Amino acid sequence: MSTLSSPLLPFPTIDLSPLSDRCCSSSSSDSDLKDLARSLAAALSREGFAYLLHAPLRIAHDDLLQLARDFFALSPEEKMAAGKRRQRQKGKKGGAGYFPAQQGANSFKEGFDVGPPEGVSSSPRQSAAGTPPGGEEMDLTEANIWPPSSYGSSILRRRIEEAYRELQTLSTQLLSLLAVALGKEPGFFAHYLEDSVSTLRLLHYPAVTGEQRQELSCTEHTDSGLLTLLHQDGTGGLEVLNPEGEWVAAPYVSGSIVLNIGDLMAKVSGGRFKATMHRVRTETGRERYSVPFFFEPGVECVVKSVDDEGEGKGVVYGEHVLGKMKAWVEFQNVEKTGAVERVEAVEVEAV
Repeated sequence: MSTLSSPLLPFPTIDLSPLSDRCCSSSSSDSDLKDLARSLAAALSREGFAYLLHAPLRIAHDDLLQLARDFFALSPEEKMAAGKRRQRQKGKKGGAGYFPAQQGANSFKEGFDVGPPEGVSSSPRQSAAGTPPGGEEMDLTEANIWPPSSYGSSILRRRIEEAYRELQTLSTQLLSLLAVALGKEPGFFAHYLEDSVSTLRLLHYPAVTGEQRQELSCTEHTDSGLLTLLHQDGTGGLEVLNPEGEWVAAPYVSGSIVLNIGDLMAKVSGGRFKATMHRVRTETGRERYSVPFFFEPGVECVVKSVDDEGEGKGVVYGEHVLGKMKAWVEFQNVEKTGAVERVEAVEVEAV
């Protein structure tokens, strides 16, 4: 296992080969895994980001991005058949489904959100503090919504669900390593993942012309949950706020996954790990595809720092994320204006 730094990259590159070795042979020692845990912790405490290489995934990087290209190649009617707006018309807001490109407020992208393939058994916790926009009921554990199979999407669905399961497994392995880095047993956070509501998001940033004056395709933000695993194409645009307070480009590194820390993991670590601000700058005339995986605990999980003992001082994940949803573009009131929908919003979680 090795950690590489380059003056041309904004954060370290970490080799995950010990995880593959651990799965397939006895050649990876406990010492290798502890070294890997220390490398991850060092990167996440300084920059809050890292490039991961040789992740133990069966699905290839290019194949995962192709899932996004295939989905967004569907017609507008096919995509809207799985739209969040369709769910809203049924009287309840949910997190799963498609949202169309929304130009303005430093945001211009379309996306498709997928939750746990097997669904979640627990009921979402509701609170006044976590009431989403408009005061409507929000179901964080709703079933996924898909385009009708008549559109030929059944194979696409199966491949997306397979990718979800693999990324959930990899994220769980990384969380175990971070537990070790924090001085805990590998399974310390296992209860966090009961009825986990992680989200796999397919994203497409349409090409923007110079006349559109769209400086950012995704405004600056931190992620809400534990970890984010990002597959991005070679278009560029991702920028990270470095420790010196400067926005620096985070270009695609061949075959890599970009790992970053969310707000909850920063809290869990007692502030040792950093949830770093990041954004997507518009690359004029070029479209961009990315697939972030937002690794989240269960809706009713009480999240607290490893330094806090006993009761209290915790944050209920469902209440936390409902509060953040007030600023996410895809959950704002929208006014349809032709091919895109214009919104008034200030922040959205997407990379």
